[in-house]
Amino acid sequence: MPRGKKILLVEDDSKVCSFINRGLTEEGCEMTVAMTGKQGLEWAQSATFDLLILDIMLPDLNGLDICKKVRQNNQHIPILFLTALGSAENIALGLDSGADDYLVKPFKFIELIARIKSLLRRSENYESRFVKEEAIYRFADILVNDTTKTVTRNKEDINLTSTEYRLLLMFLKNPFRVLSRTDILEHVWGVNFDIGTNVVDVYVNYLRKKLEKNSKPRVIHTIIGMGYVLKENDEHTK
Repeated sequence: MPRGKKILLVEDDSKVCSFINRGLTEEGCEMTVAMTGKQGLEWAQSATFDLLILDIMLPDLNGLDICKKVRQNNQHIPILFLTALGSAENIALGLDSGADDYLVKPFKFIELIARIKSLLRRSENYESRFVKEEAIYRFADILVNDTTKTVTRNKEDINLTSTEYRLLLMFLKNPFRVLSRTDILEHVWGVNFDIGTNVVDVYVNYLRKKLEKNSKPRVIHTIIGMGYVLKENDEHTK
């Protein structure tokens, strides 16, 4: 774990708070703990953190609302949901609110550490890439300015979350190449193991909806049993 990282934990269970706070402090993190949603949101908006860990079921303001409000002003801070709500619908809802990852309670501390390391590594790589690279990526009528982080299709602006942006950029850098779910997990989420959800499929669907708004043709196609590919439409893809 990179030492000195500032992490905000928003969790109302005192035992879980103590367990995570103690463990991450021993790992060298600088921890801030909020036990209500309103307090968590206030700190998230008034201080600089490297990572947010949010419970969903909180007093006075739930974690989904906190995530959405944080994302209004900060698209790039890693956000991890840590919650007992583990259904596919809950996971999809959490990711849709702007979170980068979702870990279901009960969990093993070693898995929490792995998720945090992955999110921090991905965030650092993402920021350094933008400092070093200035590039324009085009495919069909899609244009991404990697300097200003703007996306347009047919000259219409498209607002993407940081994860959706990384996913689109990966496709734009690999047009016509079939990308497996493992490839996408490794390059977009920074993990080379199964994180236990259909997160890739969920985010491809999110990205498709935004790119295909107003009946624009599909460019990200499913190759059954293999993955996804960026290409213009033909009869062999869907």
